[in-house]
Amino acid sequence: MKKYIYRGLVMAFAVAISSCTTEDLEPTLAQSKSVEESVNKVDNLFSILKGIHSILSTSGYYGQDVIITNEVRSDNAFSNGGSGRYTTESQYVYNNNSDLIWNNAYEVIANTNIIINADVESLEGDVDYGRHIQGQATAIRALAHFDLLREYGQQHTGNGNLGVPIVTEYKGEDLFPARNTIDEVKAAIYSDLETAFSMMDAQYDNTNVYISKYAAKALESRVAVYFGDWSRAVSAAEEVINSGLYSIVPADNFVSSWTTDGGPNIIFELAASQVDNAGINGLAYIYQINDDGSGYGDVTATSELLGIYEASDVRLGVISTDGDFIRNVGKYPDNVNFTDNIPLIRYEEVVLNYAEALLETGGDALTELNKLPANRGASLYTEATKENIILERRKELAFEGFRYDDQLRVGMDMEARGTDGGVIEVINYPSYLFAWPIPLSEMNANSNMVQNDGY
Repeated sequence: MKKYIYRGLVMAFAVAISSCTTEDLEPTLAQSKSVEESVNKVDNLFSILKGIHSILSTSGYYGQDVIITNEVRSDNAFSNGGSGRYTTESQYVYNNNSDLIWNNAYEVIANTNIIINADVESLEGDVDYGRHIQGQATAIRALAHFDLLREYGQQHTGNGNLGVPIVTEYKGEDLFPARNTIDEVKAAIYSDLETAFSMMDAQYDNTNVYISKYAAKALESRVAVYFGDWSRAVSAAEEVINSGLYSIVPADNFVSSWTTDGGPNIIFELAASQVDNAGINGLAYIYQINDDGSGYGDVTATSELLGIYEASDVRLGVISTDGDFIRNVGKYPDNVNFTDNIPLIRYEEVVLNYAEALLETGGDALTELNKLPANRGASLYTEATKENIILERRKELAFEGFRYDDQLRVGMDMEARGTDGGVIEVINYPSYLFAWPIPLSEMNANSNMVQNDGY
């Protein structure tokens, strides 16, 4: 695996520092010396951190693939095949010729390891800020391992306990690491998130386009809900809620909140600008088609999704029924300049995580659950049930890449859909198709790698 990680890592590091001036780094980098030896200042760590966030925002990661792949495999959406994109994912006929996010996620991890393993005490600059950056890198390493685990791990296959390799060094002696177990990867993720929270100082969190102290706890609540670690989910969500830093966007501002960056509900988002964005390979272009015909518009919402909303629900405002298909036009709406930031963690998700965890631990789940419909022009629930919470998650988080994981973690059967939206096959839970194949390039390079069943 590391053969493939390191092959592109010097380029990745170059990307990480490209937005900074030449004074940010020592000249040793230009002389092709060790990357680690080129880190002499705290500012160098921040340069790498910026590059990590840039990788996360590429079309091969959160800029499109992670979110869209998980939408079209759910009952929220399918690929209509307009440009041929995501039809194999929508129909569950993908194979190991694609690497999905494997290489990008491990690039992220490799770069975080440069920061995490740096001797911050020896660096020029604000050492406390350097420790904060190390905490940020540790949280992102957890995010990347979690992304890899939920896509490639065998937790929903009904056969096996393999996760993904845990990588904690930029360059280590083990060039061909084997896959760790699901429990080992989960433990590493939790350990990183706990460490990150303890290392970060909220005084340095002056923007939400870089991962922050409370984003680490919000992410921990997400991981804990995914794995059903309910007491941990309660504690992590309460840290975020009790911080008082965030609030649910009210009904009148819900649709418009997607046209502006930041906001009281944004815990962590990836930045985009007119000079730095995914362009036609981003989320807006794959969801939409403009009046002039620009845009791919391959991803179509199902009529079933449209039918779960009441007429008064403001969330209907992001969905268009004009033309032949039902489309998301309100989340990631900028299909011209592509300047919309990509929210990765919204406060609304944390509230829903909290509600579900309270339901499972005997707390007041109904009060938390009803905070969402109360701010969306929808009817309040009279009872907090698993079904109602999963339904509300579907309503609130549609088109953001959550539904696939939510369906799997509660054991739902899945539907493969053709380009007309018709169900081709019902895939019973569990199934080997619920774990993405390890890329063929990785299998050929790493003799210790074990392929998921069925590929």
